[in-house]
Amino acid sequence: MHLSTDYLIKDIPHSEHPMPQAMRENWLCLNGIWKLKKHNGAGKCVFEGEVLVPFSPETLNSGVPEGFVLYAGETLLYERSFVLDKRLLGGRTVLHFGAVDSECEVFFNGERVGAHKGGFTAFSFDVTALAKKGENKVLLTVRDEALRTGMGRGKQSERRGGIWYTPQSGIWQTVWIESMPKTPIEGLRITPDAEKKEVLVEAHSGGLLQTVTVLDEGKEILSMRFAESVTLRYDFTLWSPECPKLYDMVITNEAGDSVRSYFGVRSFGIVRDGMGKQRLSLNGKPYFFSGVLDQGYWSDGMLTYPTDEAAYEELFLLKQMGFNMVRKHIKLEPMRWYYHCDRLGLVVWQDFVNGGGNYRFTHVAAFPFLGFHHRDDDYAYFAREDQAGREAFEREAEETVDQLYNTVSVGLWVPFNEGWGQFDSARITAWLRQKDPTRVIDSVSGWHDQGVEKTALRSLHTYYTPLRVPKDPRPVVLSEFGGYSMKVSGHVFDPDKEFGYKRFKAQGALVAALDELYLEKLLPLIGKGLSASVYTQVSDVEEEINGLVTYDRKVVKVPVAAMRRLNDALLEEAKKIQ
Repeated sequence: MHLSTDYLIKDIPHSEHPMPQAMRENWLCLNGIWKLKKHNGAGKCVFEGEVLVPFSPETLNSGVPEGFVLYAGETLLYERSFVLDKRLLGGRTVLHFGAVDSECEVFFNGERVGAHKGGFTAFSFDVTALAKKGENKVLLTVRDEALRTGMGRGKQSERRGGIWYTPQSGIWQTVWIESMPKTPIEGLRITPDAEKKEVLVEAHSGGLLQTVTVLDEGKEILSMRFAESVTLRYDFTLWSPECPKLYDMVITNEAGDSVRSYFGVRSFGIVRDGMGKQRLSLNGKPYFFSGVLDQGYWSDGMLTYPTDEAAYEELFLLKQMGFNMVRKHIKLEPMRWYYHCDRLGLVVWQDFVNGGGNYRFTHVAAFPFLGFHHRDDDYAYFAREDQAGREAFEREAEETVDQLYNTVSVGLWVPFNEGWGQFDSARITAWLRQKDPTRVIDSVSGWHDQGVEKTALRSLHTYYTPLRVPKDPRPVVLSEFGGYSMKVSGHVFDPDKEFGYKRFKAQGALVAALDELYLEKLLPLIGKGLSASVYTQVSDVEEEINGLVTYDRKVVKVPVAAMRRLNDALLEEAKKIQ
């Protein structure tokens, strides 16, 4: 199987509605050609041209000449004009940004409307008082000091190589504007309960009455009026990877606002099996999650996939391969990506975006391989001395949970990965458990385990040592393993460099090694208590070529049928666990 890589990038890229769970009729996509300038630290303009939003200027798809870099102290200036008619000027007019890396100030028709810090979370500004019929202008000034300040940066690094990737900056998700009544529907929060087959819907309309209507394949099955919250009860079909059932929902209020949304009814948790072992569960029953690590980087758009179709097709490929889960690694995606996971039936394990300073490899990686785990209130040990950086992580963590709370497929949060920027994980896990008690938490994925119980896990990353299930009162998950690499000539970022945990030169040898890894080493661990496995990884990324597909998405390195056979074997073995 080959992916369809000849995606047509339109004049207005990513023009689909960016919020499938909060859709209003009156909106305008502001993606497309923007004016772009770059000023150096002295305020001198050193670049002037155009950029195709929502692609960062460092990417091929942006149209900006290759070699563009935003250096320390430099500023980007984005600008574009657009026309508004009365359809977008009724009541309130709101300007939205999916993500801007990493901090910006926003001006609308010459007036400052606000600022935002954090390169991965969405934000918006009310521009009602400034918006006018006819031509309007939006301007952004953008700086990206995340690599130098300890703010959230993910896998971006000034020293690209191995598992670290080329940094980017600026707008990298959709920009749009929408109109709503003066008293709109706000704060939509959807909490399903699989055991009771009910859904709690919360929303606010300034004291006005609201009506929620639920539809099943276009047919109305429920309609109820409410003030602030309502519990929907019905014989709902439960959502799962095997049956990703979604219900459409429309909420209206007395001011005339109408928001289209959807939900699925499912519950994630931890249960004890018949042997007394703690297991991850879905809808109250033990469930084995067979997943794959997903960095979410693309050769032509880096953090931004080329088209909505491309994102869907890659996720569909993972389903065809038999995976029922994807671990989104240290990155937030546009909300449409999560919508595709919802409708395809792919559970998402969501990482928070890491920050912190430059840590010692021996402290964060080498020592844990030898079994040493350090207390994470030692900020210097983890290069987390900067208080502002720690506070930024907690702020962005809360924004992440709020942004993704209604997502059906998100079943687990991962605050920290392999000690990168780790600090106070027990406290943060307790806060997260209170903030969102509906999902499981992998408190510190990989190592530097702090022994947090209840909704946390024993989480292992195993590449060089034998796979095992240690004795632990918590569910045990293999949250990273594999990472087998195979270079495909003509489809690599750098033909002279190759990073992977075990190298193969031919597809046959790679598939044979995966057979041994899955059937002989991994499968027997399910009966011993293993609750999940996450193979590294979906695609190659720059020098890291251990993907199931190449970085350019032109070659599927592991045949779909071969990967499906291995995943099916795992899930058949898991059915024996009650």
